[in-house]
Amino acid sequence: MKQIPPLNALRVFEAAARHLSFTKAADELHVTPGAVSQQIKALEDFLQIPVFRRHKRTLLLTDEAQASLPILREGFDKLTEAAQILAKKADAGRLTVSVAPSFASKWLVPRLDKFQELHPEIDVWVSADMNVVDFAVDDVDVAIRYGAGAYVGLITEHLMAEKIVPVCSPQLLTGDNPLRKPEDLKHHTLLHEASTEKDPGCPTWPMWLKAAGVCHKEGERGLKFNQSSLVIEAAVAGKGVALAKSALALADLEAARLVIPFDLTTPTEFSYYVVHPPSKSNSATVRAFKDWVLAEAATSANASEAQEAAA
Repeated sequence: MKQIPPLNALRVFEAAARHLSFTKAADELHVTPGAVSQQIKALEDFLQIPVFRRHKRTLLLTDEAQASLPILREGFDKLTEAAQILAKKADAGRLTVSVAPSFASKWLVPRLDKFQELHPEIDVWVSADMNVVDFAVDDVDVAIRYGAGAYVGLITEHLMAEKIVPVCSPQLLTGDNPLRKPEDLKHHTLLHEASTEKDPGCPTWPMWLKAAGVCHKEGERGLKFNQSSLVIEAAVAGKGVALAKSALALADLEAARLVIPFDLTTPTEFSYYVVHPPSKSNSATVRAFKDWVLAEAATSANASEAQEAAA
């Protein structure tokens, strides 16, 4: 095996190259600029070529250094992942699942008791966050993501498709302005989702109204929420009519807290996916969770179709 430069010198070089500043690299690494300079000199002595050049008081990378930087960063990411695997406690009974808050509260958590009945030896930790998990950094075993399914470097399995349905409280079907046809929406508050996890191909109320042939001059107005679950809860409370993800609204539809007032369903471009890094492929806990959640999703999809058929 050919010799490689000292790991510490490479780490210092990566930080300095990223910042194009010895001072900023020193701040990040909690060392002095002089120490950074010494490590860069040691690297250049080892390689027998310069890695930086100065131009009008600006620090620039040489062509060779610039070409090597992406590969070096990938290498450090792999080292970090390997170190986490080596350092992780042998806790085979714990499974950490990353999932968006709305999917966690409206779909996953209500079903987890079934998983625990099947696997009482596994402790499930649910990490509900709007940020996309970085498996190389975060202590997460498996994630459920809503998107297009292109997750480079991860093992990806399709969980279930999603569609958008109009939903409201049953109380809006009666009263002074009962909801019977899309034109009746002009008498009701529209509930809007403005979350970062929203499929860009999902219809907004103005889009939905236009497709339904309804002239609604105030289709942009109404209550707006940054999470799908809040839109559904507002609909349950009778605050208006929502365009909801069918999987997330399913429990409330089955419990008759929500109804589908019009049989107008819109498929989405995004789906739900189960993802994990290749390093978790041999994990018994990950395999057990994947088998269970895929079966549960199939049951959920059948129940959702039944609800729409009954609308």
